[in-house]
Amino acid sequence: MTDDQYAKGSAGYLLEMGALKRAKRSGWWIAGVKDPETIAEHSFRTAVIGAVLAMMEGADPAKVALLCTFHDTQETRVGDIPWIGRRYLTAAKNEAVTADQVSDAHPAVAAGVQAIVDEYENGDSVEVLVAHDADKLECVIQGLEYLEQGYSNAREWVDSTRAKLKTPSAIALADAAQGMTSADWQRTYLR
Repeated sequence: MTDDQYAKGSAGYLLEMGALKRAKRSGWWIAGVKDPETIAEHSFRTAVIGAVLAMMEGADPAKVALLCTFHDTQETRVGDIPWIGRRYLTAAKNEAVTADQVSDAHPAVAAGVQAIVDEYENGDSVEVLVAHDADKLECVIQGLEYLEQGYSNAREWVDSTRAKLKTPSAIALADAAQGMTSADWQRTYLR
């Protein structure tokens, strides 16, 4: 391939990622949330949470944030399959979806993105553990926000996801968040 073709393939991947800004997280519909967050909104806060958790756990914050950023990018192709749907569907592995997504990208981009996704899906480092906890903690926090908005069905989601957290820092942050409102952060400047 030529440099121009690689540039187009890489740009195509970037354009595809824009679909994540429009695609809703479908699991929240099951909980009755009428207008749930997008996949991109979830991934952004997951990356921030991942970096914070990494700092607290002594892991590499940049690596964790990177793992979190790419953890749901395959959903441009297969959608956000909620937990109940996984009982009936067999989707391609995220690693295979990613390989297709970056097949026309610059070789360094293809190898780099593939390595990130492969590590998130199969790695056993502290960074991978923290990234997985960041994904769950983001769901807990989002669920708490939906509870504030009156979506009482989010309680089960919050509780079941909270129970899956593994790192002491994620558990501590979930406990702290459960005793707060989504507007409590404003007190830092309202003093």
